[in-house]
Amino acid sequence: MTSEDMGMSAENAAPIGFEKHDHGACVSQALAAAEARCAAEGLRLTPVRRKVLELLLREHRALGAYAILDLLREAGFGSQPPVAYRALDFLSEHGFVHKIERLNAFVACAHPTERHSPAFMICRLCDAVAEAQSPPSRGALGAAAKAAGFQIEKTVVEAEGLCPACIEKADA
Repeated sequence: MTSEDMGMSAENAAPIGFEKHDHGACVSQALAAAEARCAAEGLRLTPVRRKVLELLLREHRALGAYAILDLLREAGFGSQPPVAYRALDFLSEHGFVHKIERLNAFVACAHPTERHSPAFMICRLCDAVAEAQSPPSRGALGAAAKAAGFQIEKTVVEAEGLCPACIEKADA
């Protein structure tokens, strides 16, 4: 389910990734949205690309390329690294997945139907990742860029801390 489905714009949507939800519906809706967007924009969502996106959606956490490659191999797809990297390049280029620099891994986009600047909250204990919005033109960075006459084109915002589940375990 996208933030639009919930009546929110991407900019003020709640972070997606730590809350409980209908995971099956989440996966099927995100795959349907990706298929519809690819059809509308003339993009090729090949079986391997679709499977990589599905794997990331099902895992609901960031996965490295080699973990994805192992899952592809188990699913009967190719076992050469370029297979995973090409699929990830396509999915990343078109905003279906995001790279989490801190983990050198990829996560499915929580807002695949919207143009947005994601910010990630990464649990330092379990590596769970939640996606929130962080418009680069706002806040201290936006003000500094404006003052310097700099136009921001892309930002990567990653915050490390503890997810609600790990906080709960620590308190128990």
